[in-house]
Amino acid sequence: MTDSSPGNGSGAWSGRFSEPVSDLVKRYTASVFFDCRMATQDIRGSLAHAKMLARQGIISAQDLTDIERGMAQIAGEIERDEFQWNLDAEDVHLNIERRLTSLVGDAGKRLHTGRSRNDQVATDIRLWLRDAIDQILALIGGFQKNLLDIAETHAATPLPGHTHLQIAQPVTFGHHLLAYYEMTRRDAERFVDVRRRTNRLPLGAAALAGTSYPIDRESVARELGFDEVCENSLDAVSDRDFAIEFCAAVALTMTHLSRFSEELILWMSPRFGFIDLADRFCTGSSIMPQKKNPDVPELVRGKTGRVNGHLIALLTLMKGQPLAYNKDNQEDKEPLFDAADTLIDTLRIYADMITGIKVKQDNMLAALGLGFATATDLADYLVKKGLPFRDAHEAVALAVRAAEQRGCDLPDFSVAELKACMAHVPGAADKVGDDVHSVLTVEGSLASRNHIGGTAPAQVRAAIARARARLAASN
Repeated sequence: MTDSSPGNGSGAWSGRFSEPVSDLVKRYTASVFFDCRMATQDIRGSLAHAKMLARQGIISAQDLTDIERGMAQIAGEIERDEFQWNLDAEDVHLNIERRLTSLVGDAGKRLHTGRSRNDQVATDIRLWLRDAIDQILALIGGFQKNLLDIAETHAATPLPGHTHLQIAQPVTFGHHLLAYYEMTRRDAERFVDVRRRTNRLPLGAAALAGTSYPIDRESVARELGFDEVCENSLDAVSDRDFAIEFCAAVALTMTHLSRFSEELILWMSPRFGFIDLADRFCTGSSIMPQKKNPDVPELVRGKTGRVNGHLIALLTLMKGQPLAYNKDNQEDKEPLFDAADTLIDTLRIYADMITGIKVKQDNMLAALGLGFATATDLADYLVKKGLPFRDAHEAVALAVRAAEQRGCDLPDFSVAELKACMAHVPGAADKVGDDVHSVLTVEGSLASRNHIGGTAPAQVRAAIARARARLAASN
């Protein structure tokens, strides 16, 4: 995909060379069998270029008519899977140009006036990536909608919140799910931002220095829906920042889905027993008949590493390149394509998978009795009664130690027993009153976090309402 020969002796521009390129080199340098997926974008870009050439008087109106007729036939052949891709033509661009020339003659040969494959491929990639980003944004929205549905159903369902994978404080399952809504909300913002920088037109930069023909780049940008043109010809043909940014955004989104996957895997384990996944997302064991393995979440974790590798591959690809275009850049497409494909497939399956989550509320509630989840609420109770927080922290820690020794939870203590546990902290026991048990319940703990961003069920429902409003506004 450069301005160098695609294969000497192939008839493209073999006059410069005294011997043909070997079949091994043809196979090694060809990209047609993976960049052919940009055929639609290549045709769109070529048609916009041809219209501009005709408007500027660079080609005739008849040439344009012939090019449009030929491209319509080629598009139909590609759509019907009848187009014959040829390795000798090396890439999607030359394959289409050669077919066009065979259909319309000299008009097809004039199409490439005022452009190079360098700015042509840069345009095609941006058009393709723009389409992929639009698809990803729609899929993120679908995932979020389904996530909000289950979060609303479980806005008040108690769940142990963890830090260090140790039980910390009660939250609701709905509140926990909203954390992933926030992650994907940032993901969507990143893709919108990447799309903005992607949506700049390189066409017109030609090989590296621009062209001597009186082209109108702005009109081509409008025709193709670009926001602006790339303003430096050298940068226009060699820039792949947008591809790197896209892969970084994909890697972050996959990382978020991988974190969610890890939790689904843990929660599905009998050691937690918080959820079950629908059978269609799980597989059995070849030897253990009782097994139900969460293969889809596990594969999401695995594929995240693969996507991260694509990001590193593109960064490494670009790190040592001098200006302007280099053949190295042919290696940008496979990681870019696979990163997009992987995220698109993952979002599709995830949006369906979360609708099949069966929540085991009794197990979630029972787990909250294992880790002194309301200990912080007891410390806050003492502080509100006038005890300094550090003293309250120490007093409750003593109560937790006593509960561990007895094999019970804090709510199981009587008022007198709690006072006795805290006797070694000056002033603590005096703060414990008959109302202490009201703060040791899971329901009381949840309800007390009644502020924006908190886990109180009323706040969870309000957050869901705000999220739904954002989704509606973005459609």
